[in-house]
Amino acid sequence: MKKLSILPISAILSAALLSSTLIPLSADAAGSIWPSSVEGQSMPSLAPMLEKSTPAVVSIAVKGTHEVKQNVPNIFRFFGNPNQHPNQAQQRPFRGLGSGVIIDADEGYIVTNNHVIEKADEIMITLKDGRQIEAKKIGSDADSDIALLQIDADDLTAIKIADSDKLRVGDFAIAIGSPFGLGQTVTSGIVSALGRSGLNIEDYEDFIQTDAAINSGNSGGALVNLRGELIGINTAILGPNGGNVGIGFAIPSNMMHNLAKQIIEFGEVNRGVLGVSGRSVNSDIASAMELETNQGGFVEQVIPDSAADEAGLKPGDVITKVNGKSIKTFNELRGKIGSIGAGKNVKLTIVRNGSEKQFTVKLKQSQANNVAAATIHRMFEGAKLENNNTNNGVVIKEVKEGSPAELVGLQSGDLITGINRTRIKNVAELRSYLKDRKGVFALNIIRDNYSQYLMIR
Repeated sequence: MKKLSILPISAILSAALLSSTLIPLSADAAGSIWPSSVEGQSMPSLAPMLEKSTPAVVSIAVKGTHEVKQNVPNIFRFFGNPNQHPNQAQQRPFRGLGSGVIIDADEGYIVTNNHVIEKADEIMITLKDGRQIEAKKIGSDADSDIALLQIDADDLTAIKIADSDKLRVGDFAIAIGSPFGLGQTVTSGIVSALGRSGLNIEDYEDFIQTDAAINSGNSGGALVNLRGELIGINTAILGPNGGNVGIGFAIPSNMMHNLAKQIIEFGEVNRGVLGVSGRSVNSDIASAMELETNQGGFVEQVIPDSAADEAGLKPGDVITKVNGKSIKTFNELRGKIGSIGAGKNVKLTIVRNGSEKQFTVKLKQSQANNVAAATIHRMFEGAKLENNNTNNGVVIKEVKEGSPAELVGLQSGDLITGINRTRIKNVAELRSYLKDRKGVFALNIIRDNYSQYLMIR
């Protein structure tokens, strides 16, 4: 038996597709539900739904370079080759394929997997109508494997995003993407499981499992329901040699949507932190702690002054629900919390001493979080930006010495309140105002309680 491995499902271009044997297969329409007319007969079909949803799914081709370490043979080391060094790293070009989903037609936002576009120097989008457009990377999050791209194009179609918290095992699921570069490929199946975690694919996992056939190149593509609404972003498969065996994983649409909104606002994920450590409840823990449940996240430690500490959580608590949605494991808890932004309120259901209690926790900001300021405007490169707590400006948290931000006159502690007489309340408004603008800017800042202007080109 071949060992199964969990693999991301972007595809590296090779001759493998060209050498594959293509076997024609017959197909029936069993399981489809929409009627269409075939020779006057009413036949069930997914075609009407797919005609509306497939234009929102795109193919992604990337180019770039990555480092490859070379082990120099001992003979060269002995005789001394001046052109090679032991374990020398070389830059080698690569090409890759993946998929993406348009989530905002007006702004041209496309969501995909981080591993599809990671280290890419060029990202080319192919739409269903054949148009090819180069994309700009807005931001990404390797920990959850989400990336956001943007293209400048008219007449785009965005997909409608469903509430993935309402999914049930057994719901029908349709995967749309570009396996092996075969754009607009559609396969169907069901939701096989929910809340899959502990797979060590990403740091934050809360996967939908599906048996809809997905393969290399499907990464970043859409998993949709029978209404054509997005329920997940296809990300990985469990299978031998990268082949489909009916076990695929998708990032839930709610998780993706939360992360994408943070990337739009901050340029990266502004992850919130609960401030607990623990493990999944099992029969041993349930017996030792005299618990009536065998599922949930058992809290072993509450970090002092953390969000959980301030809300009143205690060691020994068992977290069973997040915002009313049941969780089975501590990893699932971590995945759900990890997609919720800093400063957001989360409703937790916990079991303490046999009684169920409700807590509202305001997530604190991760120490690792800071806005990718250079994605907003080159003048902010080297600065760390953060929304002011009162939503009345953008705080400069830090300025790197010698950076463009320092050279234009920005200092740590400055509060940006406006640009060119336009009030700026938060990072999202700052990004929106500066989008595609050129020329001289009058940046209104408050420094040491005094208002002043910085003229920036």
